[in-house]
Amino acid sequence: METNGIDENFLNDLNGSIQNDISNINSLKGFEVISESIVYKILDIFGRNSLLSMLYQTGAGPGEKIAEIIKQKYEKNDFEIFEALKILMIELRDFYSMQIREVQEYSDHFKVIVENYCFLRDPYSHREKLKPGKAFCRINKGYFETAFKKLLGDKLKKVEINFLHNDLENDVCVEEIVFYPSQL
Repeated sequence: METNGIDENFLNDLNGSIQNDISNINSLKGFEVISESIVYKILDIFGRNSLLSMLYQTGAGPGEKIAEIIKQKYEKNDFEIFEALKILMIELRDFYSMQIREVQEYSDHFKVIVENYCFLRDPYSHREKLKPGKAFCRINKGYFETAFKKLLGDKLKKVEINFLHNDLENDVCVEEIVFYPSQL
């Protein structure tokens, strides 16, 4: 490779043509591209089950952390179910907007049907593998299930977050949070 022809004028012209003001950088778009690539690569290399597990665990870590923060902030370890739901959603206002549609009671569990607009919805919803209800939502599933388990402890046998459908009219995901209390 010959570089004898590179002089100051050449570099000035080159830099002038490739220069981009930092204000033009779209960081969110970059994360979108990388996130979709991660999903496809993990799926291709390790398969669907590993992908879902990895995404769930990606959310579980921060779920543990927010539960610790809430316990310290509220100086208690013992929360009631709706108290935990309320506090969690207040603490997460920067990332989620949630409204309860209805509560359904059964003999061994109850479901809280919610409308949820999360921080992932807008930037990722137009990418196939990242659309609402797809694999990437496992991050939120891991996050919330882990946070509730940590906040509710022995009061809870199990909790599940399930995507029901994408409500395009209201621009939210409709989900159910299914609580299986230790005793009803």
